Amino acid sequence: MKRLLPAVLVLTALLAGACGMGGPESIVDKDAIVIGVRPDLPSVGVRKSNGTFEGFDVDVARYIAQKLGKDYTFIPVLASDRETVLLNGKADLVLATYTISQDRKAKVLFAGPYHISYQDILVRPDEPSIKNVRDLKGRKICQVKGSNATQRVLEERKVAAEVVPVDDYAACLAALKDRRLDAITTNDVILAGLAVEDGSGLRLVNAQFNEQRTGVGMHKGDVAGCEAVNRAITTMYQDGTASKLLHKWFGKAGLNLSTIAVPQFEGCS
Repeated sequence: MKRLLPAVLVLTALLAGACGMGGPESIVDKDAIVIGVRPDLPSVGVRKSNGTFEGFDVDVARYIAQKLGKDYTFIPVLASDRETVLLNGKADLVLATYTISQDRKAKVLFAGPYHISYQDILVRPDEPSIKNVRDLKGRKICQVKGSNATQRVLEERKVAAEVVPVDDYAACLAALKDRRLDAITTNDVILAGLAVEDGSGLRLVNAQFNEQRTGVGMHKGDVAGCEAVNRAITTMYQDGTASKLLHKWFGKAGLNLSTIAVPQFEGCS
């Protein structure tokens, strides 16, 4: 056994090295990165007719990439695709209204959050009876694929709303205006963007429940990359860019932007 020990040690070292080489590469070691952003949410992340992207999340993603000193490419990511593009390696970062939750943290790493908002409710202008989350009892609300907003109403708030599955927020908005839905509930910046883009008088009820911590989705285990992104987010708040971007995209939507400060980070371990 003693004669075999050196060979065993050498083999173990080689295997360990091979495993290390096969692990995911940190974004800090890459010259260029791919960032997933939403193509379907006005003021948050939308793909224009010329193929480019714009919105709050897009501007934050661009800022982070520049602070990291990386070339970057955007790809479209719907709510149902956010985890998939990270797990299959198609994206290095995802900034796409990706709310941090314990079940999601089991599969991906989150930097940030880069924004704290709240869940709210969007209704038609002629709907006076929905004023808070309890008023959604028995009402029809949409469930967008990949979003957990309705679960937060049914399970966390114990409100027995009727859920209507849809593919995306465009379908959700159309159903609300056609009176096939009574309300849309999700992150307030998503609702604000929809209301401003639509322009028909849809309104936020300012219910402000369930704090939403919007983070940067990353590959599990990229601690160095996560810490670098957190440094970029901190700088974004300290140099005034965060305030500038929030007012640029949501200042006309009636959101409360009186207090803008560096969010408390999740931690990268």
